[in-house]
Formats: sequence, C-alpha cells, structure tokens
Amino acid sequence: MLDRLDIALQPIVNIHTGACYGYEALLRNHEEAGFASIDDVFDTGHALGLLSDIEMCVREKAAAKFRQMPHWRQTKLFINIDNRSLAADDDLPVRTRAMLDRHGIEESQVVFEVSERHPIGVPATARIALGHYKKANFRLAIDDFGTGFSGLQLLYFSAPDVLKIDRFFISDIASDSKKKLFLGQIVNIAHLLGVVVLAEGVETEREYFVCKDIGCDLIQGWLVQKPTRRAQDLLPHYGEVERLGRAERRAPVSDQKLIADQITQVEPIMQDCPMEQVFERFRSDKTVTFFPVIDAAGEPVGIVREAELKDYTYSQYGKALIANKTIGRRLKDFVVRCPIADINTKAEQILQVYSAVENSEGILIVDTMKYVGFLSAHSLLRVINEKNLAAARDQNPLTRLPGNNLIHEYLSEALAATDTPFVLAYFDFDNFKPFNDKYGFRLGDRAITLFAELLTKAMPRDCGFPGHVGGDDFFAAFRGLPPDEAVAVTARLIAAFARDVESFYDDATRKQGHIDGTDRQGNSLRFPLMTVSAAVIHLPAGRAACSVDDVGQQIAVLKKQAKQSASRQAIGTLG
Repeated sequence: MLDRLDIALQPIVNIHTGACYGYEALLRNHEEAGFASIDDVFDTGHALGLLSDIEMCVREKAAAKFRQMPHWRQTKLFINIDNRSLAADDDLPVRTRAMLDRHGIEESQVVFEVSERHPIGVPATARIALGHYKKANFRLAIDDFGTGFSGLQLLYFSAPDVLKIDRFFISDIASDSKKKLFLGQIVNIAHLLGVVVLAEGVETEREYFVCKDIGCDLIQGWLVQKPTRRAQDLLPHYGEVERLGRAERRAPVSDQKLIADQITQVEPIMQDCPMEQVFERFRSDKTVTFFPVIDAAGEPVGIVREAELKDYTYSQYGKALIANKTIGRRLKDFVVRCPIADINTKAEQILQVYSAVENSEGILIVDTMKYVGFLSAHSLLRVINEKNLAAARDQNPLTRLPGNNLIHEYLSEALAATDTPFVLAYFDFDNFKPFNDKYGFRLGDRAITLFAELLTKAMPRDCGFPGHVGGDDFFAAFRGLPPDEAVAVTARLIAAFARDVESFYDDATRKQGHIDGTDRQGNSLRFPLMTVSAAVIHLPAGRAACSVDDVGQQIAVLKKQAKQSASRQAIGTLG
C-alpha cells in the first residue's frame, strides 16, 4: 500500500527576490493507498508500532522527488515530522542520514518541520530527540506556529532555524489590525533569536505586501505556486514575487544601498572547519574577536567568539584536547546565535532587533539567505543617520510628508507598473484663502497639518502612500486596493476634515456657516466653511501606458468636477 503514496512539492521563496529557498514535501495519493486521510496514514502506523517505518517511507519518497529537479543542489527540502516519533527512542536521524547519503543530499539541505498542531509529548524527551536532529546537522522548523498552546515553549527549547507562521494569521491580515500586531511581535521575537520567518498560505498581493512590510523573510502559498507532483513544473526563481517586491520599493535612497555601503566584509568560517584552523584564524587576525560561521550553502548559522575559546587557547593541553577527534569538541559546539537580517530589511527594523539583544556584536546580513557581511552598531547608526538626512531633504518641512520629488518618483514607478492596479487621489482645499485671510497664516498652517495627520492615519499601512505637494494640495496613492475601497477611504477623509476643521472658526462664524468677505470689485460675498475636494483616478491592471502629464490633465478635469459635487469627489479611469 505504501508504494502508492506520492509526494507533491510546494516552493518556499525569498519574499524580496522570488529566489526559491526550498520546497515542502506534502503527502498525496493516500486514498489510493487505502487510507481515509493523510492523518490516517500516520495514525495507522502509530497504532501498529510502525510509525518510524512510515516516516522513513515518506522521507525516501520526498528525497527521490526532490532529486528530480535539476536545481535541487541549490535549495532545501522541508519534511514534516510526526511529533509522536519524537517520544520514541529510535534511530530515525541515523537512518535518515544513511538514506540521504544514497541520494547525495547534504544534511544541511533538509529542514524537518515540527508541527504545533499536535501534542509534543514530554518536553524533556522531545528536546533530546530534536537535539539528535540538530547534532546530525539537520535544520529544524516550527510549523503552524500560533495554532497551539505550547508555541513559545517549543520556540524556546527547540532553537529552530525557521519559524512558519500559520495561515490563520496571514488570512485577511491586510484588513485585520490585531493580526498585524500579533505577526509583527512574532517576527521581532524570531529575529532576535536569529530565526528566519516564513509566512504560510500567502494567497493575495495584499497579504504579500503586509508580510513584507512586517519583516517576514520567506513566503509559501498559492500566490507563488500550488503544490505539484510534477518536479519539472517547479522553478528556481519566481519572477512574479520579484516583480511585487520591486513594485513596493519607492524610497529615493533605498535602505539596501545604505546598508551595503556600511557592511563589514568579515570572512566567515565554514561550519565543518577543523578547530586547528579556527584557532589559526584568531591568531592571525588580532583585531577580530569573533567570526561568522556558515554552512555548505553559505547560510549563517551563528558566530564563534574568541571569548568562548579562551579556556582552550590558554591551556597547556587545550588545543591538543580539542583537536582529539575522539573526545574533542567541534566548531558547531562553540557556535552561538546572532541576530540575522536580510539586506532588504528596513534600517529601523534592524535597529529594533539589535537594540533588543544585550551584548550583541551586531547583525549578520544576508541576501537571499546567503551571508554577505556584518553590520556593527556604529555602522548601523550611520545607516540610520544617512537615511534620516535623505528623508529630511525630500519631506515637506511643515507636514513631514513626502514632498514633490518622492511623489514624482512614486508616480513614475506606478505608471511603469502597468500590470499592477493603483488608485491615485489629489486633494485640494476649498475656501482656504478666505480662512487664511481672516484668521492668519498660523491657523492656516494648523489646518494644513490637521489634514496631513488625518491623511496619514487614513492610509492603509500595507498599500498606501501619502504625500504633500505643497500649500493646501495633497497626494495619495493606493497600490492594489480595489477602487471602491479607495473611494471609501477618501470619502471618510473628506468628512473627517470638514468636521474637525470647524473647531478652527470662531463661534459666530461657525454658527452662520460662512465667512463674510468682498471680491476685488468690493462686492459682498459669502464664503462657505473650509472643506477639501478629491480627484480620484483609477489605474487598472493591464492598462495602456500613460505619462505623468496624462495624469495631470486628468486631475485638472476631475478637480473641477469634484468642487461642484456634493460628495466633493470626482472619479475617473486612465489608461
């Protein structure tokens, strides 16, 4: 019956570049093999005392399917562990290593997933079993994180390499502020521990952008590719994810360039390096107190510090003892975790990770999960300072919102991304001059900053971009948001400003509902209380190419219509 079981693979990709990090092996064909469900396969094996054999059968099939891909050497294979096998004192790690040797797969290429959905058993026993996998150079991941009740305890004692966030937290996260809060804190904790975060079940672009904004490193889900049994359909790189990553970037000076300029190129040590060579590295470079340690794939596993080696360095027999292959300790016994950040991570998030770790040497920087350098505290502060200076140059001095340069750059990128939908909004105050003439420029500036605050709060964090063109003119853009939702946001903003700005008028003017004034010929006029109008433009996906001038002409037409509309909005489509 087990011969009829099959394996499907689903890609796990870098959230910034779309490069494939690995593939998860998922059991298929259970019905043809005579089982009611996938769980029934393992439940039956457990009941018959054959769970270890079932596990080995699945691992053998997963390895064979993995080897069918031409690019298998550059990626990892994720395999699920039935938690009940962790309570058994068997030789699964040893048997697995022997099987992988037959297939020519390195142990560091295999990531075993421990699910939080099922009981972990006695913690001490599970800890020992997971330790066997780690000592065998396998990687560990916590699967379905957030669905059980022992997640933090499991995260603490298992020291995983990857944390997989359950689909529950990803589904509809773009519109659920509580989920954003939970996921943001989980990502921060994981990064403090040097753990890579993988978002499971990402199905929409909005979910992708929120996960990327919060700081997830990897994604898996239908947005990338559904599971498939056909190994030839699996790719080493997914261009659609890379396109989304590029569409999201909008800063004139990217953090990636700032960080790259400040990285220290500390030559790493391979994880299987003999201890004699480690001692020699420290001896030959007296200025270095630690070295990054990487595995065969070039991924950082931590750092080795000179302080931990002093007992052996200054002992008469220390070096000879540690070099003894029978009783000596290997490099991995001295490796300690160090915070890790992708080179595309925002500088503020890297600073948050660094500041939360006591006595940290700095941050290991990776690009597509490969070690590229080290960022010290001094270098990190320089990155933050350079970013703040660049931002200050391009902000409006009154509202601190992105100014004309950033707006123009964002608009140019949005127009170029013709396969991504956008909604643009141009805001212009109504009756601002009579208000400014009556109450003075200071109160006029307060009205402007009031609208800036309302605009910032109204913008969806994952897809909104607010800007200040100048004076009483503002700009907003929504990437990937349906037009009706964007219109609803601008409508609420218009209503909120009209309501709040009334408090800026004196009681008599507010009561009569207008300002008395005169035109240039001296004729008496009544100017209504201040409001704001919005010209809203929808740029649909798949549109024809259009220019910034086209947008400007459309805005001019819609702005006139908006000022004559009761809703203070006019909506059009371009391209």
